[in-house]
Amino acid sequence: MEIKILGTGCAKCHKLYEETKNAVAQTGVDANVEKVEDLDKIASYGVFMTPALVVDGEVKSSGKIPKTTQIIEWLKAKQ
Repeated sequence: MEIKILGTGCAKCHKLYEETKNAVAQTGVDANVEKVEDLDKIASYGVFMTPALVVDGEVKSSGKIPKTTQIIEWLKAKQ
């Protein structure tokens, strides 16, 4: 599973990265979590508000930090 955290490195972006890592650890899914800070790459996902969470190419959240329980649900749905 490919998970991308889109953002320019702000505090919210770091928080979403940590929440996502926690969700991956809790579910035990085999996932690669990557930060994407390049604005052109972020825009290529159609995202204009960060932080954003992308799971296997699908934007799940943009402009907010979803709860860990919500992230876990998205990860389980992709298994």
